[in-house]
Amino acid sequence: MKSSHWTIADLPWDQFEVDKLDPETLKVIKAASLVEYGGGKYGHYLCNIFSDDPLFQQAARNWAVEEVQHGEALGRYAELADPTFNLAAAYARFEQGYGFDINAVESVRGSRSGELIARCIVETGTSSYYTAIADATEEPVLKQICRQIAADELRHFKLFYTHLKRYLSREELSRFERMRIVLGRMRESEDDELAFAYYAANAPADAIYRREKYARSYMMRAYRFYQPVHMDRVVAMAFKVCGLRPHSVWHGMASRAAWWAVNRRVQAAAKAAA
Repeated sequence: MKSSHWTIADLPWDQFEVDKLDPETLKVIKAASLVEYGGGKYGHYLCNIFSDDPLFQQAARNWAVEEVQHGEALGRYAELADPTFNLAAAYARFEQGYGFDINAVESVRGSRSGELIARCIVETGTSSYYTAIADATEEPVLKQICRQIAADELRHFKLFYTHLKRYLSREELSRFERMRIVLGRMRESEDDELAFAYYAANAPADAIYRREKYARSYMMRAYRFYQPVHMDRVVAMAFKVCGLRPHSVWHGMASRAAWWAVNRRVQAAAKAAA
């Protein structure tokens, strides 16, 4: 995989305009910095799963380096916007309370193809998410950071998809099995990782973690960036992973359904918070 062509030093830090930053946006940026900064753990996990595939292992290591850089860039931005935030301290809090078995030797998806499908879906979500934030924010530094990360995540999708095709030629997962993994991974986007990252990045030191509370807080702030064009892109990429034809009648129906579901979740979260 071609390494990232940008560095943290390349970003236009001197163009930061605090009056153009939405404080609610900063909260999800802080949470995102922790998830991205933990990319090294996932790289280790992937190398275990693909222990006899040095080609993929090297790609996974390169991918992990870029994910950590994303976390560092977002964390530095958060520290610039809020001097009380400290990436290292927040990440230590996050890591202490949330984790998974990085030493596993078999994929929780049941196969290597399944693992690659799940990774494709993660990159689909992150690429669309950072694109949505970049489109929504007026703060120039954050806009540039999110554009750079979104481009990286799209390239990561292509990386995992290339290896997925290689493994599908051996493991032959059906479209139904691929759809099951895709839908399962999408549902996991509302699991503890993002909720706990939001808590670790934003909650007072003496706050008690309650998953529903912090998942709701994260969701109502993060999902509001999405517009129909972003959901259409998510669905198109997911269709490709499932072996379905994007930009078909079914794609259009699924895209509209996804947009409706996102809006419904935001409204439900806001209502519950009120």
